[in-house]
Amino acid sequence: MNDTTATTTATATATAREVVFDYMDALAWGDLDRLRSFFDPEATWTLAGDLAVSGTWTGPDEIFGTFVAAMVARLVPESVEFEFVGLIAEGERVLAEWKTRALARSGGRYDQHCLAVFTVRNGRIATVREHFDTLHAQTVVFA
Repeated sequence: MNDTTATTTATATATAREVVFDYMDALAWGDLDRLRSFFDPEATWTLAGDLAVSGTWTGPDEIFGTFVAAMVARLVPESVEFEFVGLIAEGERVLAEWKTRALARSGGRYDQHCLAVFTVRNGRIATVREHFDTLHAQTVVFA
C-alpha cells in the first residue's frame, strides 16, 4: 500500500468511525430528527432473519417511518434503553455493537444484543446490515 492509499484509507476510516459514533450517540438520546440526518437519501437498512420487519428498507423515511416505527410500536417507549458497546472501523465500513433493552407491550422483557455493519460514503450512512437474535425478538416482541 502506498502513502496516498494509506492516507485515503485512514481518512475514510476516521470519517466513517465519527459518523457511526455520532449516530449511536443520537440513538442513545432518542433524537429521531438527528438520526434521519445521518442517512443518504438512497440509504438501505437490511435486517436479517424472518421477522415481520425483516427485509430491506430504502431511504430515511422508509427506514424510520416503517421499519423503526414497527419495532418501536411493539415496545413501551419509556422503557427503551440503548447501551453502546463499541465499534470497529476500516475504510468506509464500521461494525457497531449495542444492546437494546425494553419492556415489550406483550409484557415480556426485551434484552437484545445487536451488531450492524454500516457503510459510510461521502459522510453519510449508505447501507446498514443488522443482525440480532431474531428468535428472542419473535418470542418477546412479536408474540
